[in-house]
Amino acid sequence: MTWSLPEPMLTVAVNSPVLPAGYAAEPKWDGFRAQLAMHSGGRVVLRSRQGTDLLGAFPEIGAAALAQLPPDTGLDGELVIWESDRLAFERLQQRMGRRGAAAAEGAQRWPAHYVAFDLVHAGKDLTNWSYARRRSVLEALFTDRGLTAPLTLCPSTTDPTVADQWLGWTAAGLEGLCFKRLDEPYRPVRSWRKYKVRATTEAIVGAVSGSLVLPRTVLLGRYDAAGHLQYAGRSTTLSQAASRALAERLSPAPLAHPWTGWTFSAGWGTSRSLEAHLVRPDVVMEIAVDVARDSAGRWRHPVRPRRVRTDIEAPQVPLFGE
Repeated sequence: MTWSLPEPMLTVAVNSPVLPAGYAAEPKWDGFRAQLAMHSGGRVVLRSRQGTDLLGAFPEIGAAALAQLPPDTGLDGELVIWESDRLAFERLQQRMGRRGAAAAEGAQRWPAHYVAFDLVHAGKDLTNWSYARRRSVLEALFTDRGLTAPLTLCPSTTDPTVADQWLGWTAAGLEGLCFKRLDEPYRPVRSWRKYKVRATTEAIVGAVSGSLVLPRTVLLGRYDAAGHLQYAGRSTTLSQAASRALAERLSPAPLAHPWTGWTFSAGWGTSRSLEAHLVRPDVVMEIAVDVARDSAGRWRHPVRPRRVRTDIEAPQVPLFGE
């Protein structure tokens, strides 16, 4: 009997890390969401949340499905790559466009893992089953079939103490927690909850988009151990009040600005350059950041500006990578 993968179930952001009653918690991985299907006859499907075919870019996952999964199995999970004892999202990005020999070389250099957190098909459609029932069958699949890397079972717990301990994994690139209601079926709605770990810290304003009199976003930096100002990340859009407050503190960049000649991307997935205006790097901003960083140590997601810190000077800001 023919079948297809369902539309993915999605998450909604929450502000509390506390595991609610009646829910299970899972680690939130810094990777690519992907569904994996093993059909009868040896046909494998690996697709992104948007439905993009990922099989050509990650042939090792397809090979593992062929070798280990029983026919008519559908999984939901996350593609991740480990490098230097932490998750490396940028390696996933680098592998996305590779096919053929280049994809095989990428699999050797930066092998991916598929972290399975749900079972949506096992000889029949399981989407109407509760999360708790699907989870039990998923665990049995890994145990009974002896599934091994690169197929990996995502941890799950109903113990708030264990969930709280997982928040300590942020140094390895864990983004936070996902909360899933135990009695809920698998549906294409935003019903799962996600909590992202955020920290409050400081960075130096090195440039802005918009203009100096009406800055729109902020390009932030930190000094490295050698005393060089490194680009650390970009902010979300400033509120009107924050823009006005920052503009009062900005001054044009000196001729010897450390970022002179640099270009900055207008956003992930685009080759367009951002029109940035360099400023004197003496204004410190308090920001809220999540834990996801690229291999260079930059914040991968836009940071949230909080306020200008007139009580902190640029040399007092934490070093780049801290």
